Amino acid sequence: MNLPASPPLAASALDALDYEAPFVIDKLLKNRIADSPEEAGRLFTEVKRFIVLVQTDDNVPWEMYSARVDEAWHQFILFTAEYMEFCDRYFGKYMSHSPHSSPAPGSGGAAVPMSFGEFRSRYEALFQEALPDTWYDAKNITPARRMFNDGIGDLSVRDKGGMVELLDDSGDVVMAVNSLARDALEFTCRTGAFHVRELPGALTDEERTALVTVLFECGLLRLSA
Repeated sequence: MNLPASPPLAASALDALDYEAPFVIDKLLKNRIADSPEEAGRLFTEVKRFIVLVQTDDNVPWEMYSARVDEAWHQFILFTAEYMEFCDRYFGKYMSHSPHSSPAPGSGGAAVPMSFGEFRSRYEALFQEALPDTWYDAKNITPARRMFNDGIGDLSVRDKGGMVELLDDSGDVVMAVNSLARDALEFTCRTGAFHVRELPGALTDEERTALVTVLFECGLLRLSA
């Protein structure tokens, strides 16, 4: 897909990438959004890069594709004075937590969200490197990660042919897993929030992570920051 060329960024906008905020790093660690200072630093770097990237085109609706990067941005905004000073220094305006989402001028219709592929292409063109794994939430599911189930009561399990099937509220099969995962699957159906490591049953942490990742990719679980 051919994307429109982005206008050159002002030096001040690019300088935002060098901005340091140890108070944000500390908050990400305190709130367990990140497991280490290094991970917190990566999340904050991507917050700054996303804000800079948004500046390249005011005529498209920018989407936020990572719950974790989004939460790191939110934590930065909670330091109101520091965030406002950051925005004024590097962008000359307040950067809303909701990216630009109005229709392009003259489009006459609703804004069409930018696809993840378009976002990745623009990111890689501007920063001259591959989009890091930080943006792929499914790759960041670990035993320590907290997950949310917003559809308690919508899912059920049944045994069939030595397997355990997960059924949606219409009775359709969503997925089937080995019977060893039955307790873990039942637990996810009735629990609103849990850490991956809390899944019961004779599963390894690797197996718990794999199961939760599939449920997340099916849209059945939501990843916490």
